[in-house]
Amino acid sequence: MSSPGSTPDVFQQVNQFWSILDDLSQSDPAAYNEFIKKQMKEGAEFCAPPELDSCLCTEILEPKKGSLYVNICSWKRVPAPRDPSMPLPACAGQLETDTDERQGRYSVLDVAFNPAVLQESKKDKREVHRLALGFAQQQRAMSLSQRYAVVNCSPKSSPQDVQRRLGYQQWPNTSSQPDIATQNPSALLQQISSLRSENQHTEPAGQFIPRPGEHKKTNLIQVISTTFVQPEKPKYQLEVKTDTVGSAHSMELTVDLPKVCSMSECQLRISKDDVLLEVEDVYHLLLEFPRTVIEDTATAIFNKKTRRLTLKVNVF
Repeated sequence: MSSPGSTPDVFQQVNQFWSILDDLSQSDPAAYNEFIKKQMKEGAEFCAPPELDSCLCTEILEPKKGSLYVNICSWKRVPAPRDPSMPLPACAGQLETDTDERQGRYSVLDVAFNPAVLQESKKDKREVHRLALGFAQQQRAMSLSQRYAVVNCSPKSSPQDVQRRLGYQQWPNTSSQPDIATQNPSALLQQISSLRSENQHTEPAGQFIPRPGEHKKTNLIQVISTTFVQPEKPKYQLEVKTDTVGSAHSMELTVDLPKVCSMSECQLRISKDDVLLEVEDVYHLLLEFPRTVIEDTATAIFNKKTRRLTLKVNVF
C-alpha cells in the first residue's frame, strides 16, 4: 500500500487529471475554455523573459586571467525561496568568453534570481552580490579576486544576449500559459473542479545556493539540470474559413502531434496577431495569423485517437 505523496500515488493523480481535462474539453467546452484562458492569463508573467538587474565586474585569477562580468537578473521562472533557512534557488546561463583590444580576455555570466529575492535586497545587495560571485567561482571552477565593482553594463549583454545564454526562447508580443502538466496534481484536480483556484507554476531547472551561515557536507551548489533540448516544428495546416459571399469569418489551425498523448502536455497561447503552441522539449510552433483574430472566441480540442490539435478562432 503506497503512502500519501508517494510516486505511484502522484502518478495516479496526474493520470486522473489528464483524463478529467480531456473529458472536460468534450463534455463542457465552456468550462474547459475558462480553465485554459485562466492558465494563459496567469502564465503571462511566469513566461516573461529575464530582466537585467545589475552588473558586477571582477578579475579571474585562475585558470586563465581576465575580467569576469556577472549579470544579476530577475526572472519569475526561478522559484522564490520557501524558507530563509533553505538554499537560495538560482539559475545560471552559459559562460561566454571573448577578447577585446582594450581590455583583453573577458567572460560574461548571467545569474538569475526570483524577483522577490532582489526586491528584498534592494536596499543592500551585497549579500546577493557575494552569492552570485561565489556561485560563479564554484560552478565554473574559477578563482576570483575578492574585489569587485558594480558597473553600469557589461559587454554582450543586450536583452537578446542574456536570454540566449539563459536558454530563454523569445517570441514577439506574446504571453504563454504555464506548463499545467507538471504542476502539483492535487492542486490541479481542485482547480479543474472549481475553476477558481490559484495557479501554481512549475519550477525551472536551476541551482541551489546555500545562504551565508549554512554549513553542509554536500556540495555547495546542486545542479539539477542544464540541458536545453531543441524542440521540433510540427506539421500543421492553417485555413481561413469564408461565408457564402466570400468574406472571411474564422480561421482553423490543425496541428499533428504524434508524440503527444494528452492535451495537458500542451502549452497554447493565442493573441490577436499570432498563436504559440509548445510541448516541452518536443514541439514548438509560432504562427502569425494572416488576419487579426478575436482572442476570446478561440477554442481548442485535442483528439487523442488522431493525435491532432484543432484550434478555431473568429476574425475581425
